[in-house]
Amino acid sequence: MSAAEIQQLVLGVVQGVASSTVFILALMIGFCVVVGFTKLKKTAGGAMVIKSLDEQVSHKPIEYLRPGDPRGPADQLHSPELLEAAARK
Repeated sequence: MSAAEIQQLVLGVVQGVASSTVFILALMIGFCVVVGFTKLKKTAGGAMVIKSLDEQVSHKPIEYLRPGDPRGPADQLHSPELLEAAARK
């Protein structure tokens, strides 16, 4: 094998690896863009992104609780331990 043949062989390998890398990268980026655009649907409210399955099904925005709202029978913000610690201060 002469130097010209080795150079041609190396150039062919580099060209093959580079072209397959660019193809796979373009395929992955294209897939991510297509999947990303499917998430940008109008849902409930003014948001363009689906926040939960419940919002997707009901088409109503989720109503979040305020920080001071009670959270059921076991309210962690008003536990006996925290009330005792606050009374000691």
